[in-house]
Amino acid sequence: MKTFELKGEARTDLGKKATKAFRNEDKIPAIIYGGDDKKAVHFTVTNSDVRKLIYTPEIFLVDLTIGKDNYKAILKDIQVHPVTDAILHLDFLHVFDNKPIVIDVPVVLDGLAEGVKAGGKLSLDLRKIKVKALYSKVPEKVHIDVSGLALGKSIQVGELSFEGLELLSAKNAVVCRVQLTRAARGLAAKNG
Repeated sequence: MKTFELKGEARTDLGKKATKAFRNEDKIPAIIYGGDDKKAVHFTVTNSDVRKLIYTPEIFLVDLTIGKDNYKAILKDIQVHPVTDAILHLDFLHVFDNKPIVIDVPVVLDGLAEGVKAGGKLSLDLRKIKVKALYSKVPEKVHIDVSGLALGKSIQVGELSFEGLELLSAKNAVVCRVQLTRAARGLAAKNG
């Protein structure tokens, strides 16, 4: 997993008024929770500091520095304004070497499916799979080999297994499928 360095400023003012003042200064209110003492830490970060963390499909382990304290965390949630798309709030989860985390991992399809060679179309239905694992075992992407996938067939989450990962997505959720195209249907009708 890639790491991302981030510095934040601790905040003690927690109301609507204080939050609005932070946002006017181009700062984003944030929180980190899940620590040993179960006490959440409130802080602010600047928009420019988190831009490369937020606008990417990749997963990062965040080395977060708030004052003199250092945390290892993952970005858990982003709250966005419904009209302006401005970032309103960030939630980080404190991670530890011995505690598993739950995170969505991007899916990558590898290989050329047999069904595509036969005239079908490969479609990716599930772009991310929810997994539970120690943060050191979480891959940047989950690679799925589709070379044996025939025309009209699909791969479901229940058929997959990865070392060190517990898959939490629904077992019957379709990850990818090879669909019959109109051209392939016409060819099958002509030959059959």
